[in-house]
Amino acid sequence: MKNFQTISEVRQCVELWRREGRRIAFVPTMGNLHEGHLTLVREAKRFAEKVIVSIFVNPTQFGINEDFANYPRTEIDDCLKLVNEGCDAVFLPCVQTLYPLNSMTSIHVSGVSEHFCGASRSGHFSGVATVVCKLFNIVKPHYALFGLKDFQQFVVIQTLVRDLNLPIDIIGVPTVRERDGLAMSSRNGYLSAAERKIAPQLYGTLQVAHDNIINTSMSLALVQEQAITTLTQYGFVVDYFSIARRADLMLASKNDHERIILVAAKLGNTRLIDNLWIDK
Repeated sequence: MKNFQTISEVRQCVELWRREGRRIAFVPTMGNLHEGHLTLVREAKRFAEKVIVSIFVNPTQFGINEDFANYPRTEIDDCLKLVNEGCDAVFLPCVQTLYPLNSMTSIHVSGVSEHFCGASRSGHFSGVATVVCKLFNIVKPHYALFGLKDFQQFVVIQTLVRDLNLPIDIIGVPTVRERDGLAMSSRNGYLSAAERKIAPQLYGTLQVAHDNIINTSMSLALVQEQAITTLTQYGFVVDYFSIARRADLMLASKNDHERIILVAAKLGNTRLIDNLWIDK
């Protein structure tokens, strides 16, 4: 596996692959790789002959008092995992490489960025959109793969690519879960042993809400209210629990199709997100 730290190294390699007619799939990550990330790599290999992964803890998507300084950095172990998956290259830039001194440009995707996580994490999705656009311009992939656990992020990136006419196919990969239903996340490692036992109730509450929407005449407002009450009783501090349209993330009605239930909540000091699609 090739290991790159500079933009020029990545571009030289990618240009060679393209001249050879190779399709390139890209998986951007912040490292501390788990089975969810590795599933993205495996899926990427189905779409392209060459797979490149980036590992970069992006400072611009962290807000004040968030966990940038403490975010787990496990690059050596991550690279070993990528070698085992047959990844072709990893890009490990430093902050100064992607954000040179006096950088003044950022990208804001309006509308889909402004609710849910965007409302409670000011500037988060501008940081995501900016770094992803930078990485796309460096790697120039044919395909880019993202996990659907962070569905709002996925929609933001889809919108970015569409609006800027970037020639990249964005592929969403279903959430990978632990056996007890908890969505895999690098932040799960922050949970205490007691919190880890409670954490699967986040997905359990999504499932109950999904069944209530499909099988009962309960209003969406009542479904949401009951879910927040349940999570609060388990010890979560709920940021939001909402039912939205998947296409534009506007709040859904009973008559809408292709909906999604979105949740973000803190358990102790750990912020967890999850979602569940409604297809009826």
